[in-house]
Amino acid sequence: MTHVDYSCTLLSSNADNSQKKSILLYLNSQQMNFATLDVKAEHTERWNRICCFRKAKMCSFLLGMSILTFVMMSYFLTGDNKSFFLPQASFQYTELANIAELLTNRSINEELQDSEFLDNSLHTLYNVSIASLTDLIHFKLKAASRQQRQLPSLKDLAAQEPHIFSVIPKEFLPYSRNPCWFEEYKESLKTDPYKRNSYPLYSKQFRTTFEYLRKAFWNHLIHENNTHYRLRCLPYFYIIGQPKCGTTDLFERLRIHPQIRFSTIKEPHWWTRKRYGIVRLKDGVHEKYPVEDYLDLFDLATYQLQTISARSSSEGEHKWKNIIIGEASASTMWDNSAWIYFYNNSVDGEPPFMVQDFIHAVQPDAKFIALLRNPVERLYSDYLYFESTNKSAEDFHEKVIDSLQQFDSCLQHYSLRACVYDTALHMSMPVRLQLGTYVIFLKDWLTVFGREQLLILRLEDHASNLKHTMHLVFEFLHLGPLTRQQEDLMTKNPAHNTRRLKDRNLGPMLPGTKEILKQFYWPFNQKLAELLSDVSFLWL
Repeated sequence: MTHVDYSCTLLSSNADNSQKKSILLYLNSQQMNFATLDVKAEHTERWNRICCFRKAKMCSFLLGMSILTFVMMSYFLTGDNKSFFLPQASFQYTELANIAELLTNRSINEELQDSEFLDNSLHTLYNVSIASLTDLIHFKLKAASRQQRQLPSLKDLAAQEPHIFSVIPKEFLPYSRNPCWFEEYKESLKTDPYKRNSYPLYSKQFRTTFEYLRKAFWNHLIHENNTHYRLRCLPYFYIIGQPKCGTTDLFERLRIHPQIRFSTIKEPHWWTRKRYGIVRLKDGVHEKYPVEDYLDLFDLATYQLQTISARSSSEGEHKWKNIIIGEASASTMWDNSAWIYFYNNSVDGEPPFMVQDFIHAVQPDAKFIALLRNPVERLYSDYLYFESTNKSAEDFHEKVIDSLQQFDSCLQHYSLRACVYDTALHMSMPVRLQLGTYVIFLKDWLTVFGREQLLILRLEDHASNLKHTMHLVFEFLHLGPLTRQQEDLMTKNPAHNTRRLKDRNLGPMLPGTKEILKQFYWPFNQKLAELLSDVSFLWL
């Protein structure tokens, strides 16, 4: 048999000690050298490089995922839609779930149920963080006091809302305290005058009211030289805010006065929302309500003015001067949320055009009444009224902490006014924290209107001495005195729109929550007391 050598190479980790070995096989009792295995070692650097590269890729991937997770959590927790990443704020979330668990666990030591203990515990948790936030607010308020808002020109306002200025004239009837005028009615007499009005179209509760207006409309058209005219009026005064500060109670009591007429709807919200097509901000923008829809709401008041005037030319004209018209949208003072959708030329995140700018442009002599309340109590009342499910003092506390953290995050980057008027922040915060920053809103109103055109009242005074506050309102609006019977009816009626029984049963807010909010609102209250020269607005 022919002798054949077979050799192959094997990889070995020990190249230096490898040896050649022969494998002996026997075939037909004959020894044969079948194969020679030459065991050699190869260098492993190539494999090491591959492994290192794979490890580096894995580490990079994990690092990237960690950064992405942090960025996304930062975005969702802060609720800031302007940018994905926000630096960590000085005011942090709390483990409220643990606190709530302790409160409801009866096996825990009874001292946890004591409000003083809870107050001290919560204060210890947040005193450092809330102090840094209030220091930042003090700094921002001081900076804001050195800046003066630049008012838009009439030309700029007209460019933004040309239809308003085409409908409302520059001059009004001289014998009316209200801004009234006669408008030519160009529609067919067979046409429903309120067919296109958006208020009854989008809300069933207004349809009965408009049905009455529809029936009375034709009797109040004025015919002259083959032309039809209708009387149009804007309000003489506005109750502008704030929510949960007694505006409904004031509205209901003023309705008793024989010289006051109101819009057919207490809160039209036209200047702040409807003219932009906003019913609820969270639902987005719909079709705009034209100014004619808003003016229709005062038709019932104009009908009454015309009825008075028709009785006697001399006597009627005198009485017409004494009748004033009002409306009571509690959003007028503070709500400029729609600006971000319509006005692009913002200055550092602050609205370039505000509600009061447009009102002043069409009726510079208007009067305004604002009812304010301790902002701490206002916020809790606001929460109880507007929150629909799972209401509790603990839930309110959690939402307050969340809102404070978001507000603090905003202040790290923007001015105080920009954060107060930030639409995205307003929609993101679970409680309406910024509505209690009264001084920010009032300063903006006082840059447009004179101090004598605003009456600022406190709900606490209204509740404790109702007759006195009502007399202040009568004096401000230049109204005549009431009869004893009318005054008794106005002052002895129970308060309107008070806290519901089921909400009262929830009890007060946690002492710790109250302490945090007192510290937060304190800088704003200080500036408000200075602005109004009245220390009662400190709410000590």
